[in-house]
Amino acid sequence: METPIADFVRRYADSGMVRAHMPGHKGKPFLGCEALDITEIQGADSLYEAEGIIRRSESYAGELFGSGRTVYSTEGSSQCIRAMLYLALSCGNGARTVVAARNVHRAFVYAAALLDFEIVWLWPERSTSLCSCPVSPDTLERTLAELPAPPAAVYLTSPDYLGGMADISALAEVCRKHGTLLAVDNAHGAYLRFLEPSCHPLDLGADLCCDSAHKTLPVLTGGAYLHISRAAPASLRESAKTAMAMFGSTSPSYLTLASLDLCNRYLADGYRDRLREMCGRLEEARKALTAAGWQVEPSDPLRLTVRDPAGMTGGQLANRLRENGVECEYADLDFLVLMLTPENRAADIERLVYAIGTNDAVYAPAPQLTLPLARGERVCSVREALFAPRETIPAARSLGRVCGAPTVGCPPAIPIAVSGEQIGPEALELFRRYGVEQVEVLR
Repeated sequence: METPIADFVRRYADSGMVRAHMPGHKGKPFLGCEALDITEIQGADSLYEAEGIIRRSESYAGELFGSGRTVYSTEGSSQCIRAMLYLALSCGNGARTVVAARNVHRAFVYAAALLDFEIVWLWPERSTSLCSCPVSPDTLERTLAELPAPPAAVYLTSPDYLGGMADISALAEVCRKHGTLLAVDNAHGAYLRFLEPSCHPLDLGADLCCDSAHKTLPVLTGGAYLHISRAAPASLRESAKTAMAMFGSTSPSYLTLASLDLCNRYLADGYRDRLREMCGRLEEARKALTAAGWQVEPSDPLRLTVRDPAGMTGGQLANRLRENGVECEYADLDFLVLMLTPENRAADIERLVYAIGTNDAVYAPAPQLTLPLARGERVCSVREALFAPRETIPAARSLGRVCGAPTVGCPPAIPIAVSGEQIGPEALELFRRYGVEQVEVLR
């Protein structure tokens, strides 16, 4: 497969051209990659007005992912999330409401402030982690049936940070029945398209989808895709670049663009076989960990999620791994999460299994945290709260105050409190459990 962006950048680096243009390093080595770091010079195309090499490269990515249109982001899925929501609001049915599973990325909450839409939260019947928010088709059906009109979109995060995967096919059917779009934050699942069969949201019925290529594919940090399905309204495809430009820098990284471009060739050249092989190795690792006394949670194929036994935390497990030269993706009070790709060697898998070792602790019955965990009363909109004067106070003294900035980290997770919600006693309990010491509240 052709790699027009990477080829152009390399030719320019080798041309000996005097760089009387940005960036200021002029191609001279400080980190060592500067020669390939350029700006929108003649022939380099422009990310948000792509008519040349970027447009060609994006079209190749669209073919690989089977989309109606795929566009690149150099600012991760955060940019794509905002763009997806803008498209749903501006090109959909005219509604200003989005129905969303509560375990959203922080970018979603900020998009609600920027775009000023209403949120109807979907809460799971039960969950054992703030990172997880499983939503059944029945729950979605009841929620949509109770609304006076279809929302602009239903928004889901799948896979979630623990690797839990939503039943996209069934949920998409509910969305179609009610005349609304389905948008999926698939940041952790770009590779799902290349499983056999595909488990990618686009192939399961989503209208809009974002993938963080850099999370599971060999792409530099910040490289991501916004996908629009072939079945989605044409206006979504036509407005994709406008939506991305609204939330993106006018100085996109050509290093990141070149890596997205090269990834097309990587995906087209034997990736399915390499992915199948790695998934097999990880399945063997799950069996080995289970035999060693660990409880391995169901997850997407490229993730190992280990539940902590009694008397141990994910942080302690993470430290055990570090002592043996393995760094995890995520750890909290209850779970350890490891993310692997075909770029990991078989020896890497063996090393992490050895590093975790044998578990001699007992697994107590998992506490069932019944959601809604902290369904705070809404006092004002997300936009009003985030644009209002705020102050930071100890979380322990926040009872009854109105949340200013959302208490959720970058990983997609259920916010303990969302901007505009009144903080209740359940939120205080969760602040203590998850070590939240300060919160921003309205003055």
